[in-house]
Amino acid sequence: MAAEEPVRRRRRPSDEGVAARRGVGGAAAAMRSAVEQLAQLLGRVPESVSSLRPAEEGWEAQVEVLELERIPDTTSILASYKVTLDERGDLISYERTRRYSRGAIDRPT
Repeated sequence: MAAEEPVRRRRRPSDEGVAARRGVGGAAAAMRSAVEQLAQLLGRVPESVSSLRPAEEGWEAQVEVLELERIPDTTSILASYKVTLDERGDLISYERTRRYSRGAIDRPT
């Protein structure tokens, strides 16, 4: 019996440019990188990543961080940070964009 050859996915020309630009290894790796590096800088463990999108030369993420723990938990203060990563996954900037209580919900303006 002859061994079957593995199925090879054909690369589109655009795949190589995207892979090179996103050297961090894809969305999941970019998300982990944003969380780990922001935690090191702030000294707090982020709670979640609320958004992640490819940017011109890397990734941009919104990361939610617990800033002040209170009782009851719904009154704890969280902050949303905009994190920018380069194509290798290195954090190049971060900015706190919002502070809010855990129990708050977004309302249309």
